[in-house]
Amino acid sequence: MSEFVSFDELVSTSDAIYNSCTITPETDNLFDKDVLSRMKKHSYLVNTARGKIVNRDALVEALASEHLQGYAGDVWYPQPAPADHPWRTMPRNAMTVHYSGMTLEAQKRIEDGVKDILERFFNHEPFQDKDIIVASGRIASKSYTAK
Repeated sequence: MSEFVSFDELVSTSDAIYNSCTITPETDNLFDKDVLSRMKKHSYLVNTARGKIVNRDALVEALASEHLQGYAGDVWYPQPAPADHPWRTMPRNAMTVHYSGMTLEAQKRIEDGVKDILERFFNHEPFQDKDIIVASGRIASKSYTAK
């Protein structure tokens, strides 16, 4: 059984939350101190999307206070993470390198995409809109944001 619930209900009632959101102005710092404090006590947060979606210091605090039981992720902010990044030493974490997008199917999509881009480039053909990140000095892709 599945049902749609509000974000507030989701964070306050879930034993574990898996985040795979793209980074947008709306998801940047989505899991801030307020949201993390409203998560169900002793719940888990998993983030394989973008490190910047989870507030670095608020997460460390939520784990240190034992409000959250654990955190798992394969993304950091900034990435690469500096040697003194607090996520390296925070309690109850399972940080790994960024492998979540490297399934065989994902590798095939990447291979096909790179092949298409290179063929278009060498044949002097226009790129597909989905492959353009910057156009005329501005961010053209909805998947990217300016820092």
